[in-house]
Amino acid sequence: MTRMRRNSTANAKKVTASIREHARNRKMASALIIFLVILLAFVAGFALRSNTQLTEALGINVGSESVAANKNAKQAKTTYDAISARVDEVEDILGTYSMDKVDLPHATDSMLADLLKATGDPYAEYYDPAHYESYIKESVANGYKGIGVLFGDYNGRAYAIDVLAGSEAQAKGVTKGDFVEAINGDSEHSWSASEVIGALGKLEGENVVITWMRPISMDAENGTEFTTTLECREYDAENATWSIMDENVGYIRLRQMTSSAAELVKKAVLELTAQGAQAFVLDIRDNPGGYLTQSLDTASLFISSGTLVGIETLDGVNTRVASGATITSLPLVVLVNGYTSSAAEVLAAALQDNQRATTVGQTTMGKGSVQVVRELTFGGAIRYTAAYYLTPSGRSINETGVTPELIVGDTGEDDTQLLVSLDTARSLIGAS
Repeated sequence: MTRMRRNSTANAKKVTASIREHARNRKMASALIIFLVILLAFVAGFALRSNTQLTEALGINVGSESVAANKNAKQAKTTYDAISARVDEVEDILGTYSMDKVDLPHATDSMLADLLKATGDPYAEYYDPAHYESYIKESVANGYKGIGVLFGDYNGRAYAIDVLAGSEAQAKGVTKGDFVEAINGDSEHSWSASEVIGALGKLEGENVVITWMRPISMDAENGTEFTTTLECREYDAENATWSIMDENVGYIRLRQMTSSAAELVKKAVLELTAQGAQAFVLDIRDNPGGYLTQSLDTASLFISSGTLVGIETLDGVNTRVASGATITSLPLVVLVNGYTSSAAEVLAAALQDNQRATTVGQTTMGKGSVQVVRELTFGGAIRYTAAYYLTPSGRSINETGVTPELIVGDTGEDDTQLLVSLDTARSLIGAS
């Protein structure tokens, strides 16, 4: 009897344990099922949110932030600081979902033009392949064959920096400071000096119709417009002229910093010295600049040692020093005006900061920057500012210019600036 009770108690315990084990297994199975349901719901939700078309069809609003969040981590980071990543994102969306396709050439032209404009650099510009081949390359290949006008750049726009005496352009009223608005009716873009030179280079022996704009000031966007028809041909204007003026002052006029500028100035100094010059006036009014090397070589004719210019780039500031090729120690006066530009300003600043010359005239243009034209792999090219010029003492030339010690206004035919320069040069003879 006792044994039967013990067996019954043992069986009851086994049944109870079995029930408990079964209940535990059911709970675990339920938990697993709930977990799988949650996981599937998360995966399905993620998939739905990644497909904007499907979520919108289902009435689920996915904002732009959610779409952006679904991009990979690398793209999400670079779209904050890289235009290319932003364009890639838009291009991918359009390529995947848009019913319309992007016109690649048109998009390239407009986007790159706006991109360069957004830099704030007035000289930055995109040249499409046809424009680059027609105008920019021609300006390098053909040299200058023109209309008797010397062109310079001001904020990326071509203007007449000098009009040759006796030229057809002078006879038809073109004067210093006139901007080029159109050539043969093409006014869809702002003409730079290199583009004008390239266009005229292709038209040698032909007539060209140029629309000019005469502004109230150099910074004015509007002014009086007029049109001229001129023949493109070679002009034999001398880049440098010199003579002995009264009281043994040698006068040298240098129009541009061409590839032979320093050699011409050297020849002038030696000839004038042989003729009895005891001081010099170097006239670089209306000089639009040119080769920096020629500017430095010209400065070295008068400066025996020391810094001539600082060149500021993304890598820092590099300096150029005098070459030691000095040919004279006689007094020097440098004559400048508001049209003295670029490498010509570097020359004036080098002579001024090294206390080698007295500068006379008006503050120079302040075009102390260097532009580079770089071809693109898909055709065309871009122009951008790659460096800035600094004076030997570290002052920026760009947008500031070089201010003469003796300020003399432009008084027209009397040429008071030249008269003051000659008087100053005479006063320096025997002073040192």
